[in-house]
Amino acid sequence: MSASRILIRSRADFKAHRAASCASSEALRALSSYTASTSASQASDSTGLSDANSPDSKPTNFCSAVNDALHIALEQNPRALCFGEDVGFGGVFRCTVGLFDRFGRDRVFNTPLSEQGIVGFGIGAAAMGATPVAEIQFADYIFPAFDQIVNEAAKYRYRSGGDFSCGGLTVRAPYGAVGHGGHYHSQSPEAFFTHVPGIKVVVPSGPKEAKGLLLASIADPDPVVFFEAKMLYRTVVEDVPTGSYTIPLGQARIARSGGDMTLVGWGQQVAVLERAAAMVHEEDGIECEIIDLRTLLPWDRDTVEASVSKTGRLLVSHEAPVTSGFGAEIVAAISRRCFLRLEAPPVRVCGYDTPFPLVFEPLYVPSAQRVADAIRDSCRF
Repeated sequence: MSASRILIRSRADFKAHRAASCASSEALRALSSYTASTSASQASDSTGLSDANSPDSKPTNFCSAVNDALHIALEQNPRALCFGEDVGFGGVFRCTVGLFDRFGRDRVFNTPLSEQGIVGFGIGAAAMGATPVAEIQFADYIFPAFDQIVNEAAKYRYRSGGDFSCGGLTVRAPYGAVGHGGHYHSQSPEAFFTHVPGIKVVVPSGPKEAKGLLLASIADPDPVVFFEAKMLYRTVVEDVPTGSYTIPLGQARIARSGGDMTLVGWGQQVAVLERAAAMVHEEDGIECEIIDLRTLLPWDRDTVEASVSKTGRLLVSHEAPVTSGFGAEIVAAISRRCFLRLEAPPVRVCGYDTPFPLVFEPLYVPSAQRVADAIRDSCRF
């Protein structure tokens, strides 16, 4: 169901929704004059972002971290745009709250319910020099835009010999289990996009990661598909720097050090790996090293290889189905690089090869217990 049917509860909400919806057509007319008015100094630096970490921080949840990053991006880069279904009054998950009021309808606006149109507009805006941040309401609905992303955005610079680019495009999409989403609101489609040269795929695991990686994605010269675990939006709070900062794309993070087994995950699954690692440490004395991959395309092979060379064991976990999931790519690459140093066959703990169920979601999603059992089996091999 469209968020517009869910969220419009009052006449005031309806008026705000209608006013914001008119902005998409106005933005098309405004875009040429908007980019032309940008100064030469701004044109030489399309990001407007600082890499300096702020010494100040405050407790922030995942949703607010995304919102903060969008505020910073639009404030510091006058060519940045934010648009999508219901974005004008906060979006179904409220990640864009306050943007319309602060930056106006020329820069923050609702779109028709057309994912192909949303991404197509973003490609055109980026090609004209804007820095568009397009929101797909649920990652499950990104498939109508698949052709635009893989055949247009990913190939735009290559097919023009570098004469044209839509590298300023970032596509945000909430993904993964939410507790009651079923097969149309809980999918994890990241592996589809890791097969496509020309784009980057980013999946943060917490609020601090979300803010820094989103700002880095918006600043990146390549199109980025940015997946946000919607279960994390309000379930995780951590200290997040209040200022502008970026986390480099393509660099993994060691979330926990250990010498017995390497666990690799991304997004929401990193927390599951941390719980599993705590279980086997307390009950079996097994020390696991956890790697938060952060970026799937390109992924940090060197960090994973160094860890597996130390531990001799590898487990990869993700919510997407096991067959052709991105875990298979990691296992294949590390098996080749670390073959003579492996103490046990690499393991994948993933979703099952079935449509995402509703009432059986707890059985489908890889749990800490499933991961812990796989760790013990590997260590006994």
